[in-house]
Amino acid sequence: REGRNIRTIERLTGTELIIDETPETIIISSFDPLRREVAKMTLQKLVKDGRIQPAKIEEKVEEAKAELETRMYELGEEAAHEVGIFDFPKEIIHLLGRLNFRTSFGQNVLTHSIEMAHLAGMIATELGVDTEVAKRGALLHDIGKAIDHEVEGTHVELGRKILKKYGISDNVIKAMESHHDDYPFSTPESFIVAAVDALSAARPGARRGTLEHYIKRLDDLEKLASGFNGVEHAYAISAGRELRVFVIPEKIDDFGALQLARDIATKIQSDLNYPGEVKVNVIRETRAVEFAK
Repeated sequence: REGRNIRTIERLTGTELIIDETPETIIISSFDPLRREVAKMTLQKLVKDGRIQPAKIEEKVEEAKAELETRMYELGEEAAHEVGIFDFPKEIIHLLGRLNFRTSFGQNVLTHSIEMAHLAGMIATELGVDTEVAKRGALLHDIGKAIDHEVEGTHVELGRKILKKYGISDNVIKAMESHHDDYPFSTPESFIVAAVDALSAARPGARRGTLEHYIKRLDDLEKLASGFNGVEHAYAISAGRELRVFVIPEKIDDFGALQLARDIATKIQSDLNYPGEVKVNVIRETRAVEFAK
């Protein structure tokens, strides 16, 4: 009715609803991930209920907010328990749960933090340093992102203030504060947290931007090899660590294949940026086929 219900939802949730020609689709727009989640839960409840009018919308918004608060605490508790930490204050647990609704380049920040805590624990054990501090520092390294859209300051600064306020030990704060080089590395655990942050963020497919770079790198490898004379097909495999190059046997002989592998490897070194090393595998095959009739 002249968009009355839409305006009510927008006002109560602080979001904007975009309803276009796409069938059975509503887009919820807001910079605040928690507002988006409240709006989404409210719409789901309203659709299920079927009675959509301002009073009912108000009731469902309040229900959604209460459910989200409970859900955030449960998510934070599950995350801490998954990595074997059982003594965090309730406020820290709640903030951890908020990270589930925050993404960084498409990567879920809570999942990223849990992944880091597992990796940090393994590395710390191997190196013989404080495993507990490394795990806690890794899990809490992005805690400031839970409120950085509401409060002025970088997520590292906000994270340090939050952890000090709720009595988290100085060793854990030192472990988490250096992961963006804002503070000097002061403990072995701080090096571990920075390392596992890079590992979790840089694995292929973890982040949207990284995925695009990853696909481009594979494409560049294949194009570079295909540019050589006598190459029939080139395939980048094993996440770009190996390049298989199939040559036309009439154009490239066995000694030519050896030279081609060396030339491609040299060109990759000079023209492309890549992590680790790339194995160039040139494959030349001669088939003789005859039919007995």
